[in-house]
Amino acid sequence: MANRDKAEDELRKLSMEMRYLEQTAETLQQRISMVNAAMTDLTYANLTLDGIEKEKENSELLVPIGGSAYVKVKLADSNKIIVGMGAGVSMEKTLLEAKTTLKERLDELEKTMNAAQQQFTQVAERINSGRSRLETLLASREGKP
Repeated sequence: MANRDKAEDELRKLSMEMRYLEQTAETLQQRISMVNAAMTDLTYANLTLDGIEKEKENSELLVPIGGSAYVKVKLADSNKIIVGMGAGVSMEKTLLEAKTTLKERLDELEKTMNAAQQQFTQVAERINSGRSRLETLLASREGKP
């Protein structure tokens, strides 16, 4: 009887741990998705700056305003870029400074992405081993009256 209580206790603990790990995995997946979206945004910004670098003053450009809509503008100065610094603060930078800032942010996001992916892999491995242990416990429980 004591072994049965011990097995029931382990089954309960393992079940709770599995729920916690699954929630952690879901949170990590959300974080990975958010970081991936930010990386995509920065990549597009860098590509846009590369394109602007090749344009001459007073060139006509189409600027996206959202919802697949664009506005036609003339490029006044390709060397003055307004870059958001966070907390609603923006700064004017040269094109080179803006590209450097965006590259640094992209590098940081890549580090964050790698760390989150490593954590996710570790959690997934723990979930798999926990499921195996759960299956073993349930199988031994069903085999006994």
